[in-house]
Amino acid sequence: MSTATAGRRSPAARSALAEARATHRAIGRTFWLASRLLPRGVRDDVHLLYLVLRTLDDAVDDRRPGARQIVEGVELWAATGQATTREALLMKDLATRYAIDRGVVADFCAGMHDDLSGRVLTTEEQLDTYCYRVAGTVGVLMIAFLGSSDAEAARRPAIALGQAMQRTNILRDIDEDVAAGRMYLATETVERFGSIRPGERAALLTDQIARADALYDEGIAGIAYLSSGRRAIGAAAAMYREILRQIERDGLGTHPGRAVVPLSRKARAAFGVQRQLRPAP
Repeated sequence: MSTATAGRRSPAARSALAEARATHRAIGRTFWLASRLLPRGVRDDVHLLYLVLRTLDDAVDDRRPGARQIVEGVELWAATGQATTREALLMKDLATRYAIDRGVVADFCAGMHDDLSGRVLTTEEQLDTYCYRVAGTVGVLMIAFLGSSDAEAARRPAIALGQAMQRTNILRDIDEDVAAGRMYLATETVERFGSIRPGERAALLTDQIARADALYDEGIAGIAYLSSGRRAIGAAAAMYREILRQIERDGLGTHPGRAVVPLSRKARAAFGVQRQLRPAP
C-alpha cells in the first residue's frame, strides 16, 4: 500500500497524533531516536502504532482499571474489523493505508493476556513464544509499514529482532521486575544456573545474552529485505543491542539496577551498524 498523508487520516488519528509523537519521544527514547531515520511518509504512522501498543502494554503492566477491556477492544477489531475503542479506531485507520495482518495483532493481544494472567514461563520455548507475541509481532507489523522485496523471507528475521529486543528488556529489568513480583526468565533456566540475585547471576546472564545476540544476528541480517527504513531499523537494533554490552561492562549483574547506555555509545552503535547492513536482495 502507499504511504500515508495527513489529509487521509481519520479524525481519531489526527486528534491522537500529537500525543503519539510526545509519547514516543518521552517513553520510547531509543526507538524515537531511530524513528528520525524513517521515511517522512510513514514516520507519524509509526508513532500512532507505538501509541496503540504502548497504551495496551502500560495498562496491563500497571494493572490499570479497564486494562482487559482496552486489550479486548483491539482484539475485537483484529477478529471482526469492528472498532469501538480509541486504540481500535487507530488500528482501523492504519489498516486503510497498510496491509496490516490482523492475526498478528491478535497475537500481540494474546501476549497482553499472558501478562494479565501472570503466566509463569517455564521453558525457553515458552519464553520465545511470549517474546514473539509482545515484540516479534511488532517486527512483522513494521514490514507492512516499510515494505519488503520478499515479505515472507523478511518475516522470520523481523520476529527474531523483536524477540532479541524483548529478551534485552527482560535482562535489563530483572531487578525492577523482581521488586514488582514478576519474572520473565524461564524458570527451568533460572533453576539450572541457580540464582537471579545480584552477584550470583553472571552465568545465567552470559547464557541469556548469547541467546539474545544470536537473535540480533538473525534479525539484522534480514533488514536487507525491507524496501525502506533500513537505516532506522538497523539503528534501533544496534542501540538496543548495546544494552547487552552495558550489562557486560557493568559486571554481569554484580550490582542491582538497570543497565543504562550513554547517548554517545548509542550513537556509535547506530553509526557502526550501518556498514554491516547488506544491500537489498
